Amino acid sequence: MPVPPRRPLKTERLVLRPTTGADAGRALEIQSDWEVTRMLRMAAFPPDLPATEAWFSDHEREWFAGEACRFAVEVESRMVGLVDIDEIADAEGELGYWFERSAWGFGYASEAARAAIRFAFEEIGLSVLKSGHAQDNPASGRILAKLGFHYLDTVDRFSRPRGENIRQCRYALAAAGG
Repeated sequence: MPVPPRRPLKTERLVLRPTTGADAGRALEIQSDWEVTRMLRMAAFPPDLPATEAWFSDHEREWFAGEACRFAVEVESRMVGLVDIDEIADAEGELGYWFERSAWGFGYASEAARAAIRFAFEEIGLSVLKSGHAQDNPASGRILAKLGFHYLDTVDRFSRPRGENIRQCRYALAAAGG
């Protein structure tokens, strides 16, 4: 599967640019909000700057290795969140996203995710995307439904920030014609 070039994606209101190590500080600010981080499965709370910097510093390598493509989502040149296609293997990947609380309710997650989905199917060449959300985060489920994802099941998954198992609703979306 060819690796697409690292380049920004533009939507009507957003710029999605490939993340860099310099985004770690802003990500730490966003994930310092418990209401944001408690909905993530793998993030630490409170966030740890060296670990966050190490994670962001690895994004370029992940991209060129064909493992993950991660984008900082900007509104008027300010990073308000992140959208990514992760766990890329065997023509499948996983869509993920998180946004600062002040960006909730404006449709940014749907708009950014729609651009990431198009990128995953048209530029990476994936045939299936998976995603999921904590059962107590119905807003994320509404976003996935709006994007055309189909509910698969609900399973127990460990939530690192909560330090316990949570119920996770899982979804899938097939590429057109797939």
